[in-house]
Amino acid sequence: MSNLKNHTMVLTGKTQYQCSLCDKSCTQMSDLKRHSRIHTGDKPYQCSQCDRSFSQMSDLKNHTRIHTGEKPYQCSHCDKTFSHMSTLKSHTRVHTGERPYQCSHCNKTFITRSHLKIHSWSHTGERPYQCSHCDKSFIWKNSLEYHTRNHTGEKLYLCIYCDKSFIQNNVFKQHIRIHTGEKPHQCSQCDKSFSHMSSLKKHTRIHTGEKPYQCSHCDKAFKCMGTLKSHTRVHTGERPYQCSHCDKSFRMMGHLKMHTRIHTGEKPYQCSQCDKSFIQKDHLKTHTRIHTGEKPYHCSQCDRSFLQKDHLTTHTKIHMREKPYHCSQCDKSFIQKGHLAKHTKMHMGEKPYQLSQCDKFYKDKQCIKLNQKHLSYTGKEKQLGCKISDTYCLSESKIKVKVEEKIDNKTVETEDLSELKIEIKVEQI
Repeated sequence: MSNLKNHTMVLTGKTQYQCSLCDKSCTQMSDLKRHSRIHTGDKPYQCSQCDRSFSQMSDLKNHTRIHTGEKPYQCSHCDKTFSHMSTLKSHTRVHTGERPYQCSHCNKTFITRSHLKIHSWSHTGERPYQCSHCDKSFIWKNSLEYHTRNHTGEKLYLCIYCDKSFIQNNVFKQHIRIHTGEKPHQCSQCDKSFSHMSSLKKHTRIHTGEKPYQCSHCDKAFKCMGTLKSHTRVHTGERPYQCSHCDKSFRMMGHLKMHTRIHTGEKPYQCSQCDKSFIQKDHLKTHTRIHTGEKPYHCSQCDRSFLQKDHLTTHTKIHMREKPYHCSQCDKSFIQKGHLAKHTKMHMGEKPYQLSQCDKFYKDKQCIKLNQKHLSYTGKEKQLGCKISDTYCLSESKIKVKVEEKIDNKTVETEDLSELKIEIKVEQI
């Protein structure tokens, strides 16, 4: 009869028990007692395995499952189990696609009411969880708890494989997978798997082509928020990562780490087939192709292939006859930026490289190498002279280049380079 009476009160909206501290009213005395504990802070239900206590018996039961590992609520769509019925209900919406909670400020929808509430704070700017040690505040309560541990030095999660410890349980779990090699998150479109769900999400965008992060300064979009942040610094000029050894600064922490190795001499990436080591992982990858003979970058207009993508890009310009680098002092243009830089030194008269055997200076290192290659034991330098022009070169290949230029200008009738004579001119250095 009492249950019927309580039910009738719910339907009619009548309430019998009024809270003396707020305007809340309840249909049952037991509900009012539970409610009153919010005001008094009374937590009569103590956990026997830790020092936590709760205002309601049901909360203690749910908490106890953390210690026992009990997960009585089984998902009917997959093999996951949960400690709480409410968590199972929220999880089921992942399978059904149901997102019943709609934001009134934008068109976003959410699986849980709490996620909607937290999202709404992004519109209002509210950050209700304030740190008592500093002026930082947070949207999430657990974010505040994790942050507080930075002040207290508390690290609850200790790795059994190494001496590392962690503030957050999820970071601890991700770390454990480094030791176990576990990669539970499998891509449905290829055979790759990942240790973190976030890594799988980023990878999936390779297949879908999705780039949800749009730059507000230009029309570029990105797969990852981190990449967008780094890109934005191109527009703002921000370079927050400062080298402690020199005055250079960088847009990305990864770039600073690689740069620091120039100062420390650290080369952590060792070739397994020779004694060479490298500052960057991709440099080792490129180097390994020398041993394997792999040339993965193929030209679509001829049968040539290359070790590196930028080598293919440079080569492609030969077919396109593209020379994007123009000299500001004459009408010459070049395929590569480095070639323009060398050419510019000719105008400036700059010769920064000295030959160790004498006091001669040269405009680039290649000239030094060629001079050393053709330097005789008697201290005499051999130069190859072209019969067609009065230019002297340091190698036969350079003679051929000069001849080809003259052929294009129709100074020479034949294109058979083997008929051309090559002189040897010996000059005292």
